[in-house]
Amino acid sequence: MIGTAPARLEALEVGKWFGEVVAVGSCSLEVGGGVVGLLGQNGAGKTTLFKLLAGLITPSRGEVRLDGQPLRDHVALYRRVGFCPESDALPGWFTGREFLSMLIRLAGVERARVKPRVDELLERFELTDAANRRLGGYSKGMRQKLKLAQALAHDPDVLFMDEPLNGMDPVSRHQAIGAIRQLGEEGRTVLVSSHILPEVEEMTRRIILIHRSKVLAEGDVTEIRDLIPEYPTVVSLRCPQPRELASFLVRQNNVMGVECDDGKVVVRTEHALAFYRDLPQWLLDSGQAVEEINTLDDDLESVFAYLTDE
Repeated sequence: MIGTAPARLEALEVGKWFGEVVAVGSCSLEVGGGVVGLLGQNGAGKTTLFKLLAGLITPSRGEVRLDGQPLRDHVALYRRVGFCPESDALPGWFTGREFLSMLIRLAGVERARVKPRVDELLERFELTDAANRRLGGYSKGMRQKLKLAQALAHDPDVLFMDEPLNGMDPVSRHQAIGAIRQLGEEGRTVLVSSHILPEVEEMTRRIILIHRSKVLAEGDVTEIRDLIPEYPTVVSLRCPQPRELASFLVRQNNVMGVECDDGKVVVRTEHALAFYRDLPQWLLDSGQAVEEINTLDDDLESVFAYLTDE
């Protein structure tokens, strides 16, 4: 990976339209280091925004910057960007090894370093046994893994992954999710889209929500959830003495309401972050032992539904 500090990617009022059709409205965002999920319904503009951020298409307005420099104006910056597209157009006459070798050579890597790099990628995505098979004979899941490998071929520090898990079997999905998380832990800036919200939650809690061609929300899921006061967060606490705990919690700050239900205390709060910050001390003060804590609607599906009123 190039550089030591995480890459900082910025979109400054970026928009893209095709004739009368607005694919992306005025979009501003900033990400740097780690995995960020890009979410939105079909037709929301996710793929177009990915292509804008990766410098693959020219914005109709605004600008994309990588570490403060306009991406479209500096060809050298493209060496730092990797792209895993949703569409599949792999050349079927290449073998997996030939395809990755070609891309690495095109990136300017010395010939002596090509084979070790290819071997590393094939092993990372469990394609070693298929390395010398033609891509035309690869399964959908294998082709998806090869697309992930090619995005990493030149060791970029910014990665765009558009629906990278499509067509993978459950085992391959689990392995790919772990690989994507690891890329973020390495300090790379990784933007990943998926229409399956639980998969995104396995990768990251940081999201950008696109709705009707605009950025609707950006940040940590819990922080975004806290900014929707019309839908209080619901927290369930299981304990041996729920009535005593309920009586104590109902008198505390940031608690809107408390109910007892089947050995559980169900709390509603408009400020989940503050509630969770104060909860350990409250439990110590009340002398109650809590066996299990669950937030019932602090997930991507709920946040998406609340923000879009759908």
